[in-house]
Amino acid sequence: MLTTFRSDPEYPQFVAGVAWIDSARTELAYLPGLAEPPPPLAHRGPAEVPHSMRKRVVATFNGGFPLETSNAGLIYRGKVVEAMVDGIATVVEYRDGHVDIIKWESGSGAPANIWFAKQNLPPIIDNGKLNPNLSDGPEWGETVNNAVRLWRSGIGIDSHGNLLYAAANYQTVESLAKVLQRTGAVRALELDINEDWTSFITYRHPGAGEPSNLLPEMYRPPERYLTPDERDFFAVYLRPKEKW
Repeated sequence: MLTTFRSDPEYPQFVAGVAWIDSARTELAYLPGLAEPPPPLAHRGPAEVPHSMRKRVVATFNGGFPLETSNAGLIYRGKVVEAMVDGIATVVEYRDGHVDIIKWESGSGAPANIWFAKQNLPPIIDNGKLNPNLSDGPEWGETVNNAVRLWRSGIGIDSHGNLLYAAANYQTVESLAKVLQRTGAVRALELDINEDWTSFITYRHPGAGEPSNLLPEMYRPPERYLTPDERDFFAVYLRPKEKW
């Protein structure tokens, strides 16, 4: 389900896009890009939505900061690519297929029950509450021309285990967190910032047909993840028995 709303009463001209992803009907995949995560990496894949999965893809979205920028960790296919860091917000998929967003407290290695785990900065929401340190400082990413308000994206999870994605221009990290909190996120992290990297794309028909950006102002074309891309990303697939 997609919606838009005005994210900040002081800036009514700025509209945020939000996507609600039903965990009961979908599954999440982490896909490496051509350059991120950096080599060496086993099983890099095609760096685009695999053709074999396009009959089930319903959405794709940006994967968060490069590892050299986030100074955080990554587990891919159960193996550590970059050492995990305690206290960092993490998108995880367990080997039983369920997905969560957690504050990592399991040390630098890969627990046996984890299939993938992508970290990015401290949590912006934890236990339903905003991080009290949501300043506009460098902790939340280097911005173009040191801008305070810019494109930001984030992902959260609600109390029922459904994913929530939000993105908008002219956002501070605090205003982004408030968008996710208002949509029901109990835990959340910031993903990419700056217009070059923020993408959320839906596909209206099987076969990745009729791709469309969540917001028309998004810089990257809606075909972005249907051709090889430099950056890693997430894909949302219908579960095999679900219908469009």
